[in-house]
Parts: sequence; structure tokens; C-alpha cells
Amino acid sequence: MQYQISQNSAAEVQASCIVVTLDQSGKLSDAARVIDQASAGFLSARVDARDIEGKKAQTLLLPAVPGIQAQRVLLAGIGKDTPDATGAIKVLQAIAAATKNIDGGIVLALGELASTDLPESWWAEQAAIAFGNAQYRFSETKSKAGDEEPARQPQSLTWLGSDVSAALSRGDAIAQGVSFARELGNMPPNICTPTYLAVQAEMLAADGLEVTVLDEEELEKMGAGAFVSVAKGSSEPGKMIVMKYNGAGSNAPAHMILGKGITFDTGGISLKPGAKMDEMKYDMCGAASVFGTMKTLLALKPAINVIGMVTSAENMPAGNASKPGDVVTSLSGKTIEILNTDAEGRLVLCDALTYGIDHFKPASVVDIATLTGACMAALGEVNSGLFTQDEALAAELQNAAEYSCDKVWRLPLEDDYQELLDSNFADMANIGGPLAGATTAACFLSRFTEGTPWAHLDIAGTAWTGGKAKGATGRPVPLLVNYLLAK
Repeated sequence: MQYQISQNSAAEVQASCIVVTLDQSGKLSDAARVIDQASAGFLSARVDARDIEGKKAQTLLLPAVPGIQAQRVLLAGIGKDTPDATGAIKVLQAIAAATKNIDGGIVLALGELASTDLPESWWAEQAAIAFGNAQYRFSETKSKAGDEEPARQPQSLTWLGSDVSAALSRGDAIAQGVSFARELGNMPPNICTPTYLAVQAEMLAADGLEVTVLDEEELEKMGAGAFVSVAKGSSEPGKMIVMKYNGAGSNAPAHMILGKGITFDTGGISLKPGAKMDEMKYDMCGAASVFGTMKTLLALKPAINVIGMVTSAENMPAGNASKPGDVVTSLSGKTIEILNTDAEGRLVLCDALTYGIDHFKPASVVDIATLTGACMAALGEVNSGLFTQDEALAAELQNAAEYSCDKVWRLPLEDDYQELLDSNFADMANIGGPLAGATTAACFLSRFTEGTPWAHLDIAGTAWTGGKAKGATGRPVPLLVNYLLAK
């Protein structure tokens, strides 16, 4: 999509559609009043007729409004007051949804909604993200008729007001990363395998990443027994993928993001129930968010060094698969009693943490994983779970979450929980029992961070949506990008 800036009058700007706002009292925005005056009260008449009441995220599309140059006007409600960040996102999403099938150019007259907390640049950035998300369609595995007409969608977005070109570009880059993450998450598991993810990384290498792929055989020779215990039950070989973005020079420290990439999770020998098992293709959405973030960094080219790691495997039942009661030796040398083979994500992640910290000495590490149903039970689909004992890192992630409205909620990671992982037969067990499951999973991972500033994001409830709207969300790409750019 093309992005433009205009200072023209709302009545004179040429577009397929211009977007203006009103509040719940029926008060039109300044731009809406300009159009209302030029159209001899056309908008006021619609408000008086209660065709729209100005409720938050309510929209009314009006074609052929007289006296103006735009072909359509979209009236968008903002609610009782100027919306906060969460409300603003809802308004922008509603605008993007209402205009997603309109060909040509869309003009946004939203600058007057800006405030000290939410400046005009923030509104522009979030608008670009909302429009990018609205245009995403998954079509990779759908048959395409040769005479099928191309989808109708906007070709340009014009911001009426200040020059916020940089913010629009940043939002567009984030939207591209979100779409890439959604595409990977939505891809069927017979296509999106660990090898497929490795190929995606190699394609990004052509755009400027340094990529290394470690295969299962190599990892086994290295002693990554926890990773291999998960991967060995599948005919699809596991991979550990390293993507380096060097934007600050070789002497600057690197920050690492690590994604869980279980491309399909049956639960292994501890087999999951059959209902909704198809959704277990989304168990690689942590990895997808790393890919999406790296794609955004390539577009923005910030002066920072980032290591994007993905640890990827299938978790399948087989004659050689791990069994409950097995004891394996991790890459760190610590032994693990596998009490439940469906707690496999922490097994692939712990060896990746050891490898990444030992080899790259990162300044910080954030891992992202669809790790526990317990986190989903606690936080639902609104907040990702945030676990860390590093207060500075927690603040950075919470600030990025607040800015991007990619929400997190901090959950406990106290040492008192560690004893739940005690094992009679190994250094630790891979589960901690029925209580505090999200916290004990994070406690397990913390044992492999070797004093490095580290945080864990459990995205089990936020990485995808079920039901009729089933699909990957692309979260937490916006959070990760803003967290890294702030550095």
C-alpha cells in the first residue's frame, strides 16, 4: 500500500473514501463539520436521524455525499470521550474493516484525536497496522479459479494533517511482520514443517540476515538430548534455526528472541484429546512471531543487533518416541525426567537457551512460546503471560506492550515454586503437577538462562483465535518490535 500526507480541506481532497469521526453526543469532528458544511448538512441529518450514534467503533458508510470530492464518507464513532489506546485500536480496526473492500485511496482525517498520551504519530502508526491486518487473507492452500477477479482493496492511505510519514512506514513494516507470522501460523502442518521454516529463514537471508540451521543429527551429536527427545518420534527432522540481524556493527551487544516452533503437537505418547487437535498446528506461533519480527527489522533497518532463534520439531507418538518416565540429558548437562511428553515445548526451548547463551552471549533473551494451557486458563485471549525476575526487562516489555496494545500480564516467577519440579530420578522433572502450571513451566526454563537477563512470554491464549474466526493473530510481533526498537 502507498502512503501519502495531505493538508487539503476534507471537502476538497480526492479519494475513494474519507474517514471522519463523531462522538457519542453527536458532535462532529472538525473535518466532519467541514464536509457537513460543504454538503448542506448531509452528515448532521444522518446524525439527527440516528443512523449513527457515535458509539465507539460504530461506523456508517455514506456514498455520494454532495458538495465534496471524495466518493464516499465513512463516519466513525469514538464513544463518549477521546478514546484511550485500547479504544483507539478498536476504532481503527472498525475503520479498516469498513473500508477493506473499497478500491482506490482512503483518506484518514484523524489527526485531531491526538493527545499527549497518544500523539498523531501513534495514531498514524496504528492505522497502518490496522489496515495491513484487515487486508490479510490466507489463500495459499485454496484452489484459485483462473477467471477469479482480484480482491477489491485500498491501494493508498492518505493521512490528512501533520507529516507522519515515518510513523506510517513503521506501522506498515509491523503489519508486514504480523502478516508473515499469521501466514506461517495458518499454514497446514503437512506443509509448515521444521524444514519449511528453515527454508523461510534462508529466504530472509537474501534480504540481509545471516542464517545458520542446525539439524537434528548435528544437535544429537552436540548432546541436545532434551530437544532430540521431542524430535525423534517424527519422520520430519527437527531444526534449530539462527537468524542474525546486524544493524549496529560487530562490537555492539546483541539481543536474542527465541521462539518455540512445534509445527504440530499431538502430545506424543501423552496423546492429546482429538477435539480441536487441528489447532495444534499453531504450536509454532512463537517461532512465527520471531520470523515476523525479523521481517519487520529488515524493513526498518534499525541500529541494533538481534539474534532470532527458532527451535522447531514435531511432537509425534511413535515406537521410538519418548515415554513418561524417561530421563534425558540436556545440552547443559542437566538431566530431566519426562513425566508428560505433552510438556515438550520447554524441552526444545531449554536446549536452545543453552546453545544461544553459550554461543552468542546475548545482552538479553526473550523467549516466546505457546507453552501452557494453564496460562490460557488464567489470562484468556487478552493478555500474554510475562515471566521474569529482571525488573528492568519487565519494565521494557510492559512499556512496549502498553504502546502497541499487544497486552501482557506479569505472573509470578518466585523461587518458592521451583521445588514443584523436584524429581527422585533426575535433576528435575519436566512438569510440576496440577498447580501453577504456567509458573512452573517458566521456572523450568529459568534454570537454563545462566544469569542472562531473560524473560518468558507465554502466548498460548493470544497466538490464535478459535471458532469461526479461527486463525493466527500474529501476536506478539508488535510487542517484540517496539521492545527492540526502544533499545
